[in-house]
Amino acid sequence: MPARFWLWTAALGVYAFLYVPLAVVVLFSFNDSALNAAWVGFTPRWYGKLLHNPDMLHAAGNSLLIAVISSTLATILGTMAGIAMHRYRPRLLPFLAITPVAMPEILLGVSLLLFFRQALDLTLGFVSIVIAHITFSIGFVALIIRARLAGMDESLFEAARDLGASPWETFRRVTLPLILPGVVAGFLMSFTLSIDDFVITFFTAGVGVSTLPLQIYSMIKVAVTPEVNAVSTLLMALTLTLIALASRVAPEVLKGEA
Repeated sequence: MPARFWLWTAALGVYAFLYVPLAVVVLFSFNDSALNAAWVGFTPRWYGKLLHNPDMLHAAGNSLLIAVISSTLATILGTMAGIAMHRYRPRLLPFLAITPVAMPEILLGVSLLLFFRQALDLTLGFVSIVIAHITFSIGFVALIIRARLAGMDESLFEAARDLGASPWETFRRVTLPLILPGVVAGFLMSFTLSIDDFVITFFTAGVGVSTLPLQIYSMIKVAVTPEVNAVSTLLMALTLTLIALASRVAPEVLKGEA
């Protein structure tokens, strides 16, 4: 009994450490005080204020557009990589796909910055952010697709080929429907990673292009206002929703990757 008690105590302590700060952010997004130093009263006006903040709306639009483009391309490339890793067992491809996933974000951000500026002489901006987000998202999609394929019966694909289906027909009629939950989960995961990313985006954004995380960072340099808490709450809600959708679409795949 004492061991069980301390186990529950430790678990509750860890969860409190993780989620109490998030709950405080949500609570103070409804605080009726611009100073945000103490709770004054309840008001939803900060959420309405966000709708009239052009900088915030522009940053949110950039984040959504970048997330959609990078997630779509990363899903296509990651699906191809995942199928290749499962079917052909190449030695180098898993290393190339997984390295951006395992690499520290600050190291990846600096590496991409040097690559864009010194190797490609590319002006940092919207395009560089999209390429950077595709780079670190491909590995996640590839791992999800490979895990999805690992649990499938190879005889299904062999039967399709024996019945005269071409490689493209086998992919379109057999492989794609079977891995579709993994493809959707990979897209949602990529979208979540893209819209939340700060470190890599910070190094590859350049001047004049701002995303939602960068905009939040620029706002908290002055003070953590209820408006910052409000946009953080909305971003948190979007992230949790996408993660929940990905978990429902392909729970066995995401558990396997965890």
